[in-house]
Amino acid sequence: MAEQLHPAAPDHLPAFITSPGGTDYLMVVAAVILIGAVLGIGVLFLRLHTLPERIAHKTHKLQFEIVAVLGLLALFTHVHLFWVIGLFLALIDIPDIPGMFGRMAGALEKIAGIAPGHGGEAASDVEHGIAPPDDKPVQVSTAAAPTGQHRGVSDA
Repeated sequence: MAEQLHPAAPDHLPAFITSPGGTDYLMVVAAVILIGAVLGIGVLFLRLHTLPERIAHKTHKLQFEIVAVLGLLALFTHVHLFWVIGLFLALIDIPDIPGMFGRMAGALEKIAGIAPGHGGEAASDVEHGIAPPDDKPVQVSTAAAPTGQHRGVSDA
């Protein structure tokens, strides 16, 4: 039995109009495109949001943890200033001041004949005449140094 059209329906119906109980392919395609667009925009947003953290991690910045925390704050509070500050911190190279002072302290300990890492205790022991940890005798000169030389610790 042939399907009868409603008397008010035109003779020719567009292809996207389906018969009752049939699959609406236009709606399925629209739903797939909508879901794909939402997921694609979400991935793009998260990639852009983690840009400062990825820059800081790739260049091995000291302030990587600060940049990561600022990124999380920007994500959860929606304050874009945190993201901008994190981006600036990721792009700026902050000097390693504690590392620089540590290298200086290690060099001074080596010059003074003090075991590495024992600078504070060993330096005060040397001033009081106590032997250094490596049992190497050290003298502290208190006399005036000749011109061009400095007073300091010298090996005996």
